[in-house]
Amino acid sequence: MIPIQGKVPTRLALFNGLGSVAYGIKDNGFATFLLLFYNQVLGMDARLVSLALLIALVFDGLIDPVVGHISDRTRTHWGRRLPFLYLAPIPLGLAWIFLWSPIGEPSFTMLLMSAIMVRALVAMCEVPSAALVAEISRDYDERTRLTRFRFLFSWGGGLLMLLLAYGVFLPNAMLAREGYRNFGLFGAGLMVACVLLSAIGQHRAVAGMPPERATADKGALASLGEIRESFSHPACLVVMAGIAAALTAQGITFALSNYLYLYVWKFTPTALKAFPFLLFASVVGASLLVGKAQARWGKAGTVIRMAPLGMVFWAGPLILRWLGLWAPDGSTASIAGMFACTLLSNTFTVTGTMTLWSMVADVVEASEEQTGRRSEGTLSAGAFLASKCAGGLGVFLTGLLLSFAGLEANTAPADVLPEVTYRLSLAYAASIALLAVLTALVVQRFPIDRAAHEARLARLDQVARVDPDAAGLHP
Repeated sequence: MIPIQGKVPTRLALFNGLGSVAYGIKDNGFATFLLLFYNQVLGMDARLVSLALLIALVFDGLIDPVVGHISDRTRTHWGRRLPFLYLAPIPLGLAWIFLWSPIGEPSFTMLLMSAIMVRALVAMCEVPSAALVAEISRDYDERTRLTRFRFLFSWGGGLLMLLLAYGVFLPNAMLAREGYRNFGLFGAGLMVACVLLSAIGQHRAVAGMPPERATADKGALASLGEIRESFSHPACLVVMAGIAAALTAQGITFALSNYLYLYVWKFTPTALKAFPFLLFASVVGASLLVGKAQARWGKAGTVIRMAPLGMVFWAGPLILRWLGLWAPDGSTASIAGMFACTLLSNTFTVTGTMTLWSMVADVVEASEEQTGRRSEGTLSAGAFLASKCAGGLGVFLTGLLLSFAGLEANTAPADVLPEVTYRLSLAYAASIALLAVLTALVVQRFPIDRAAHEARLARLDQVARVDPDAAGLHP
């Protein structure tokens, strides 16, 4: 296809963004409901469920670059990406249904295979769809605009499923198997419809035989050596470690959230229905806060402040409850206080996470100065790998926390002993406090601030004027 000159039509931008709904639905289901469903509804050991999801997530981190590599080399009259968007969504829908409606007795092997299949098929939809951003436009601002649409639809898809889960499929019955079956059926239909509509809406603009690839490709060992060299930069190691620590805490929070709502805070159905709107408000708040925070403290300084601050508002109510200073569980005062603390906590936490991801871009020029190559894709893939492994580790640690607390499978909220909820609360608070401090300590070593970045850009511009090849600007 020929890249669009100037502004990308809004219709095309919307259809491209629509494809990311499947990714948002998958993330919401895996992070929020899957552990609860297989543990408390199907009766599997939480440790086994967590281990299966951790292994599947590691596979997911390895699948993405493979799918991207294959789609880059696909040559059809429909282009490189559209064949994936037409072929993958229906198998994805079937795999999603099976994940939430397993046949026979649930087992570790069955869950592991189902989770890997879903993640692989989502990658076949999401990676080619996201790659179209660079093909549709070469304009710097238009690529940002396309990416904004993708984020909007991804968050929207996930929060829509969360809202429907609390308000339609699982009201007053979060431990009912039938509700999860309907959750899976609706989610599968929405995934299939959005990806196929995205492909059809983009077809006229992106279809066409891609140009021939260059014949001289580097060998696998040389490519692996370049990847290792890019990852070895100190700034890359610091930001990947920071992402890993921060998103491990986020993974624990997401995986444990429904347990806390059910067994500790005893949220009412009305509270559960309102909660997705609260989360969306916190993301809006983070987007308003992040620019001002970075202008005042810089990127590393923002993360150093936001990670512990977000943790305080998550763990604080649990500590106050343990001390007997919080309102009774399930009361209006308790739920209102939790909503206020969650709004603040998620605003600060998302602000820190946004900043961490923006730091990845600053590593590109640092790596270029060291290696002579621009490695945006390699460094972004490293960040995604760190985030996915961290998310899986968070789910795995959640299983250990549930086991430590002594929460047995198939236990109704009314039957849980107070000491169980206290052990679970304190273990969770200690875990996220440790990870928040670790995030701040790691990011404190990030070697790139505003002045260093601007000085590096000036040096690279000077080198480019003298010798473009030495600046890594050659094809």
